[in-house]
Amino acid sequence: MTGTAKATVFIDNERVIVTEYRFAPGANTGWHRHGHDYVVVPLMDGKVKLVTKDGVTFAEMKKGAPYFRKEGVEHDVINANDGEYAFIEIELK
Repeated sequence: MTGTAKATVFIDNERVIVTEYRFAPGANTGWHRHGHDYVVVPLMDGKVKLVTKDGVTFAEMKKGAPYFRKEGVEHDVINANDGEYAFIEIELK
């Protein structure tokens, strides 16, 4: 990924990769494809803009409310808030 969000990997072992993503307003992950099933746990309430091959959508994120996605998702994730936004991503190997 070549975006402007700050990615901090906390765990990378034979079972999982746990990464914290911190976004300044308007920061993004950069276009990427998920190579593993994954779980995202928002660290705060907020909104993200999702750019996919099918267009643009927005997702409301709730602090502590995880969601799961299957391997193969392709997108760019952009902070759509006026302030910083952050989440933890847990990739399942």
